[in-house]
Amino acid sequence: MKSAFLKSTGLAVLALSLIGGASAFAEDAPVKGATVAFLMPDQASTRYEEHDHPGFVVQIKKLCADCKVLYQNADATIAKQQQQFNSVITQGAKVIVLDPVDSAAAASMVKQAQAQGVKVIAYDRPIPDAKADFYVSFDNKAIGKAIAESLVAHLKDEKVPTADTGVLEVNGSPTDAAARLIRDGIHEGLKDSGYKTLAEFDTPNWLPSNAQQWVAGQISRFDKKIIGVVAANDGTGGGAISAFKAAGVDPVPPVTGNDATLAGLQLIIAGDQYNTISKPSEIVAAAAADVAIDLLAGKTPKAETTLFNTPSKLFVPTVVTAKNLKAEIVDKKIASAKELCGGRYAEGCKKLGIAP
Repeated sequence: MKSAFLKSTGLAVLALSLIGGASAFAEDAPVKGATVAFLMPDQASTRYEEHDHPGFVVQIKKLCADCKVLYQNADATIAKQQQQFNSVITQGAKVIVLDPVDSAAAASMVKQAQAQGVKVIAYDRPIPDAKADFYVSFDNKAIGKAIAESLVAHLKDEKVPTADTGVLEVNGSPTDAAARLIRDGIHEGLKDSGYKTLAEFDTPNWLPSNAQQWVAGQISRFDKKIIGVVAANDGTGGGAISAFKAAGVDPVPPVTGNDATLAGLQLIIAGDQYNTISKPSEIVAAAAADVAIDLLAGKTPKAETTLFNTPSKLFVPTVVTAKNLKAEIVDKKIASAKELCGGRYAEGCKKLGIAP
């Protein structure tokens, strides 16, 4: 009887383990070998090619070794992004991570995908007119406020007069909802500063050349009244700096940035750009990959907040200036001294205590 009991118990345990294994397999089945798409908006910023895409692929492969990632960049063209969106659905993508060229136009893409059972993660730029399945980004409004407040604090430390002077505001693309959030944050950061905004500009497609052209016109218009520029990212900030240099303005007034691109960081090292925002894109990309795998598995991703009626995860930005560049960028291995300090930047690195 003892033998029979043990035998029956063993069979029961085996059955339970098989049920559990079958359950686990069933849960993993939608994920195993799945196709996900990662659609980025433009190449005006180098971050998508250098950080976001590689970071997303690395995390997806950690979580699902045989999952397939389809990557496309729309080159700032709405029609091209729509074609790419259609293409990845045709290729079997079950989750699409979308950083839209045009946040308004992307609403129809979200609805199109969801009607076919495809999940959409809004990435970096929100999609206000449609409820995506999730939104992952840094806190864009907080970014705008932080860079503006950092500039204002610097101007006050330098005792720059408020009378008959002001700042220029170089915003991002008018079709980008994230750019509008950054702009709103900049307005908030400047509101009670005592420094007036001489003029502001929404930069088509975030192109540095568009920012440079506009700033050049403002230099002719306001000349020495310009005591600073709040630029929404490193590309537009770099365009502003180029305009001042072309006009023979020396020293260049302090200019802000965002994204901590290699070019932006080197401009800070050279003393041409005042600040940027450290937001390692790999962090956001990895979070998007985690959400994608959850959605594939039929799980509900954990949201920390809601933005535009969409469950969201927003990361906190860090302001970087020459004072903390070594600690925030080099010591944290976001960029190496070797990458930053070549050629004409060697002397600036030496002053900041950064040794290649």
